Amino acid sequence: MSAFREKYLDHDELTAQVKAWAAAHPDIVRLTSLTKTAGGRDQWLLTIGPDPDEVRPAVWVDGNMHAAELAGSSVALGIAEDVIRLHTEPDADLHGLPAHLREFLRGVKFFILPRMSPDGAEEVLTHGRWVRSVPRVGRDGRTKPWWRTADVDGDGLAMLMRIEDAAGEYVESKEAANLMVPRAIDDPPPYYRVYTEGFIEGWDGRSMPDPHYLDDNYPDLNRNFPFDWAPEHEQAGAGEFPGSEPESRSVMEFATAHPEIAAWVDFHCFGGVFIRPRGEVPDNKMDPEDLAIYRQLGAWAEEMTGYPMVSGFEEFTYSPDTPIRGDLIEWAHRNRGAISYVCELWDLWAQLGHERPKRFVDHYSHLGRKELVGFAKWDAEHNQGRVIRPWKKTAHPQLGEVEVGGIDSRVGIWNPPYEMLGEVCEKQSAMWMHVAAMVPRLSLEVAVAPAEDGGPRVVRATVRNLGYLPTYVTREGKNLAHNDGLWADVEGEGLEVLAPLGGRTEVGHLEGWGRGLHGGDAGVHFVRSRGTTDRRELSWTVTGTGSFRVRIGSARTGWVEETIELP
Repeated sequence: MSAFREKYLDHDELTAQVKAWAAAHPDIVRLTSLTKTAGGRDQWLLTIGPDPDEVRPAVWVDGNMHAAELAGSSVALGIAEDVIRLHTEPDADLHGLPAHLREFLRGVKFFILPRMSPDGAEEVLTHGRWVRSVPRVGRDGRTKPWWRTADVDGDGLAMLMRIEDAAGEYVESKEAANLMVPRAIDDPPPYYRVYTEGFIEGWDGRSMPDPHYLDDNYPDLNRNFPFDWAPEHEQAGAGEFPGSEPESRSVMEFATAHPEIAAWVDFHCFGGVFIRPRGEVPDNKMDPEDLAIYRQLGAWAEEMTGYPMVSGFEEFTYSPDTPIRGDLIEWAHRNRGAISYVCELWDLWAQLGHERPKRFVDHYSHLGRKELVGFAKWDAEHNQGRVIRPWKKTAHPQLGEVEVGGIDSRVGIWNPPYEMLGEVCEKQSAMWMHVAAMVPRLSLEVAVAPAEDGGPRVVRATVRNLGYLPTYVTREGKNLAHNDGLWADVEGEGLEVLAPLGGRTEVGHLEGWGRGLHGGDAGVHFVRSRGTTDRRELSWTVTGTGSFRVRIGSARTGWVEETIELP
C-alpha cells in the first residue's frame, strides 16, 4: 500500500512521491510548481493524461487548503495514483468501473493539487500547532493584545494550556481523565480557563485577550477567492483583497488560463459530508437543471461513501442566512462554470453514533458532556489515545504556573486515524471517477456528397456531444465570457469554399445526454427523449480537388477535426 494511504506525508515525502510519478511516467504525468510559498516550498500540481497541452475536457482536484486538514492530501494523491493506473494498467479493475467508462476516463485530463497550503501543513505536522491555512501573522499594526501559538514547555508541540481560575468556564471530566468539558452550575472546583499553548503579544500584564482562530495565522485561504468576496470586518479571514495570498492566487491564475475545467472538488476535513452550491441562496433560487445534476452527485455520494450531500446555504451556514464569502467552490461554480463541491472528509459523527441534526452544520456545535465523554472513550478504544493527552505543569514567563497538553487534534479529530485512511482514499476516488466521467465529449463525422454533372460538391459534417454534461457544463455558467459555444473552421488545399463565405460557421452549444435526478423526465407517465439537441449538421459547398479539413470546438471543450480527400 502506498505510504500516503497509511500516514500523513510531510512536504519532503509528498515531493518525493509526485516526483517519482513524473519520472516513472513522463508520457502521462507532468509535474509543475504553481508558486513558491513564503516558506520556500513548492505548491505542486500534477497534470495526468497524454498530451498535457492538448485542450480537452478536464477536472480539478485539490486538498489541504486548511493546514490541519491533512487527509485531503492523501485523498488527492490516491486519486492521482488511480488515474495513473487507469493509463498504465488499462485492463486492471478500478473501483469496479466497466471497460467503456475506463476508456472514456482516459480521454479526460486531471489537474491534481494535493496540498494547497504546504507551509501550513508542515507547521501542523511538525509542531502540532493550530493553523487555519498559512502560518503568517499578517495584519501588521495591531494595537490590541493577541495570542501567538508556541511550544511553552519545550516538548516540540503546541497543544492547549489550562490555568486554574475561580471564574473558569471548564472543568476536567470525572468520566474521562484529562478531558476538559464546559462547566455546569453544580460542578465543584477546580475550575479552569483554557487557551492555546503560547504567549500573549502586546500584553498589558493584566487582561487576557479573547483567542481567535486567526490570531497568528491570517488569512483563511477559503475566504480569499473573488466570488462574493467581502472585507475582513464582514468576513473573517478574507485577506487584504481577493487573491492577496500566493497560494490562492496561483490557483485562480491557473484555472482562469484553463477554461476546459468542467468539474472541481475541494477536499477538507472533517465531518463526513459533501457541500454543494449554491452557498448564498436557497435551492429554489438555483437553476433546476443544475440542481438535478447535483442530486445525481448526491446519490453517488451516499451510495459510494456513505456521506450525504447538502446545500451550502440551507445546511452549512454557521449563522443561518449568513453565507460564507469568498470561498473556492462558489468561485469555481459561479465564476468558472464548473460542477463543483466541497467534501468534508472523515465521518467522525458516524463513528460516535450521532444522529444527524436538521442542519448538518449543527453537528459541530450541538455537543454536550455525553458526546464529549463518548468521544474520549472512542479515542481510547479505537484511536490509540492519540487525541486526549495528559496535562503537565510548567512555568510560563508571563502567566506563572500553567498546565499544557489536553488535546492533540491532528489524528482523530481533524483527520481519520491512520488505520482508516486507506478506506477513505478508496471511496472518494470511486466517487470522483464517476464525476469525471460526466464531462462533455465531442465526436465528428465528415462525408462528401457526389457532384452532379461535374458541378460543386457538398461536404457534410455532423458534430455530436457524447458526454453526460452539455458543452457549457452548467446552465448558471452558460453566459460566462469564457464559455463560448462551438465554432467550425475549414481549410481546403486545392479547393475553393463557395458557401458559407470564409468557411467559418457558428455551431453554438450542444446538450449532453445526462438529466440528473428528479428533474421531471423520469416519470413513467411520459417516457420521452429530447430532440437532437446533442448534435448539429453543417455543410460547405466546394469546387476543385484536394484535401478538406474540418475543425470544430471551443476553449471549453477542446477541438475535434477530420480531413478528407476530394479527388
